Amino acid sequence: MDTGTGFVVTVWTYGASLLGVTVPDRFGRLANVVRRLPSLAAHRRVPYVGSTMGRYCRCVSGARFSLDGKEYSLDRNDGPHHLHGGSVGFDRHVWEAETGSDSGWLFVRLRLESPDGDQGYPGAVTVETVYRAHPSGRLVIEFSATTSASTLIGLTNHAFWNLAGDGTVDGHRLAINASRFIPFDGNLIPLPGPPAPVDALDHRSERDVGVLDNFFVLDDPEWAAELTDPGSGRVLRIRTDQPGIGVYSGDGFVWPRAGICLQTGAWPDAPNRPDYPPVRLDPGMTYRAGTTYEFTTAPASR
Repeated sequence: MDTGTGFVVTVWTYGASLLGVTVPDRFGRLANVVRRLPSLAAHRRVPYVGSTMGRYCRCVSGARFSLDGKEYSLDRNDGPHHLHGGSVGFDRHVWEAETGSDSGWLFVRLRLESPDGDQGYPGAVTVETVYRAHPSGRLVIEFSATTSASTLIGLTNHAFWNLAGDGTVDGHRLAINASRFIPFDGNLIPLPGPPAPVDALDHRSERDVGVLDNFFVLDDPEWAAELTDPGSGRVLRIRTDQPGIGVYSGDGFVWPRAGICLQTGAWPDAPNRPDYPPVRLDPGMTYRAGTTYEFTTAPASR
């Protein structure tokens, strides 16, 4: 999607993936700020990069959950646990797509049919991912889903952001609108109890991107996170209607720290945590989730 202002968004039908967001720096020089792998074959070997993840993103402990008194077993693709929708999650499919424009926005709408029993989940689910691009430098990612039977749903995007366009995210600055986070065990499964104060993980004021693989509980939907690259002047501000954001600094990526994931969405292991925001979807309902990514530039500091 070329908006004609230098702001260009590239989407693949494989995994309903975001592969490119080209934006200018403070001097007008263009660069892609989403890390992508060199080929489709590489994306097939390395899961998740830029993709839409589902049917449930993040973890489901023990690869099982109960719904209306019935227990369901899911695909175990992370030791004893279920992660990012399973071995053949939404990131592993080719989606149907259509393109268009509406009120100054360009869009790509992608659609996938997930059959009853897919990776162990009940219900046949119809899913849409829509990418919308505006010449002003705004990208909106919208998810929706309907189901034939009661099920669980939670979608997110797994883009790795690097506002410099190359190198690592060392030197980037990150702010997160969260005073609480979800403590994990060694397998990134939430510990019992409520979210904890961020303390050492406090990013409410911007600070350098350290080593992060954490989930933050958002305080205010007006903004979720802000990422800044002082070198290029590029700034990414994120707003969402979702209750939390997973932040991964990419230390285990094929190119360590080449990008940072900022994944808005449902809380990890919510299917097994009645104390967490619900993730149930019933027939006749429509799941909806949306996140806006707004790109601007900041002047050089003196």
